[in-house]
Amino acid sequence: MSFKPIQILSIGKAVPKAVITNDDLTKILDTSDEWISTRTGIKQRHVASGDENATTFGIEAAKEALLKANLKGSDIDVIVVAASNPFSVYPSTACCIQEAIGAKNAVAFDITAACTGMLYALEIGRSLISGGKYKNVLLVATDTNSKFVDWKDRATCVLFGDAAASIILTEASDGVDDILGINLYSDGSVGKNIEMNFKGDNCPLVEPSTLGKNKITMNGKEVYKFVVQTLPDAIMKCLDDVNLQPKDIDYLVPHQANYRIIEGLQHRLEFLDDKVIVNIDKYGNTSAASVPLALYEGLETGKIKTPSKVLLCAFGAGMTWGAAVVNLREGLNK
Repeated sequence: MSFKPIQILSIGKAVPKAVITNDDLTKILDTSDEWISTRTGIKQRHVASGDENATTFGIEAAKEALLKANLKGSDIDVIVVAASNPFSVYPSTACCIQEAIGAKNAVAFDITAACTGMLYALEIGRSLISGGKYKNVLLVATDTNSKFVDWKDRATCVLFGDAAASIILTEASDGVDDILGINLYSDGSVGKNIEMNFKGDNCPLVEPSTLGKNKITMNGKEVYKFVVQTLPDAIMKCLDDVNLQPKDIDYLVPHQANYRIIEGLQHRLEFLDDKVIVNIDKYGNTSAASVPLALYEGLETGKIKTPSKVLLCAFGAGMTWGAAVVNLREGLNK
């Protein structure tokens, strides 16, 4: 059976206007800019305000990707949204985006893989197009972590910011495949290290209400230990599968969760600073939007030159993790 090659057509983004610096956080937390920045690399984060939410950001990012690709909503066949803390469970964020962009012909659904969500969506989109049934697939990663963190927990709340990013995939007319390889993993046995429960409430005829608040909880030390043990191996396995070595990669675009982790990956791969895309200082951890947002900014600022071969990697709650090697065509997002 022959498979259709994939072209990465465009990338979009959306971030809130409101910015919270580390110094701002000292007004509500026993912390300091030095304490946060030396441990994480984060200096500020964008947070939702007013009526902004994961859906509104997802719509904005989707519209920009459509504009850059010179497509209309009606050209989209499938919408896959990675959203770990959506505005609504149903209608799904994907269905809300479908309505907003006029993608009346599209199949639309959400997935949950936390910070690895865009890599999972990339594999799904690739598979749908490769099978020959669909041509244009819109991938959106959008989360508003600021609405679900405990702002009294200084170990967790300082880490997260809000954002959305989108990627449009299409069937490559020239036969050149932009997605060279993707390797995905999950391990539910360590899922308790990052949790956000929607506990709901039992029927009052059964027992009194025990509904608790839905907040993100995290065991940072255990997450760090898990990531440094698993992610480098996943990266090397992905490179091996496509017969590449680190020296063949032009840029590393890692999940922006902690600068120490990024630095460790950089040293492991022996990459110089100009080959590693980092924007954690400006946005913090934006969950599934993190990798495509960094990719977008790398292109926008000119730090990423095209054509180029790029290594993407991420990890998140679940636990989930993965790596992908992609080609970025000359002039992408111009």
